[in-house]
Amino acid sequence: MSRTKGKAKPDGFTVKAFMKNSVVEGPPSTGVFHPLSSKPTTFRTYYERRELPIAVDYNSRGKNIAWKVDIEKLDYQYYLPLLFHGLCETEYPYEFLARQGIHDMLTRGGPKILPVVPKLIIPIRNAMNTKNHQVMCTTLRIVQHLVASADGVGVALVPYLKRILPVFNLFKNKKRNLGDAIESRRQRESIGDLIEETLQTLEHYGGPDAFKQIKSMIPTYSPA
Repeated sequence: MSRTKGKAKPDGFTVKAFMKNSVVEGPPSTGVFHPLSSKPTTFRTYYERRELPIAVDYNSRGKNIAWKVDIEKLDYQYYLPLLFHGLCETEYPYEFLARQGIHDMLTRGGPKILPVVPKLIIPIRNAMNTKNHQVMCTTLRIVQHLVASADGVGVALVPYLKRILPVFNLFKNKKRNLGDAIESRRQRESIGDLIEETLQTLEHYGGPDAFKQIKSMIPTYSPA
């Protein structure tokens, strides 16, 4: 029990908590929503070694990715997981290159994407587990693009949903319309609303089994 300016600060649920001049303090913060620090990713390491076929292209319309080889000729089993590991990055140009590089590969990958799905689960989970709002919003958008990128991807993700949904459940109520200020700095998106949208996308492309998995992990989830 501590004492400040004549007022005792006993622990809660004790006899001293009912004494005169006692002020019971609330429990300390668990820090469950606090962002976690992340180390430089393998994506950054490979990029700094110039072992990735991408670079930032500055032009009159802004910036984009310059691919040094045709995307269709890339080894998706190697490069796509590597870019997904870059989702944890928050610094420029690593964050920009990983994010835009993934979108480019998903847009043009077609049937090459489905066999790579098992290798994408760990980097998706790692990115969500950072609890960094910028990283989470980016990853949620990527997951939406992933499940819609090729036939069968949504169904292939179903067995892995239990590995990536725990953080969804933790942040699903962080919605802007509830007065919460947790949003991405770039797009001012509500994490809770984006999670709801992503869950609906997973269910749409994953089918009945996806709904069962989502419901088992997030009991309050209901389809739109």
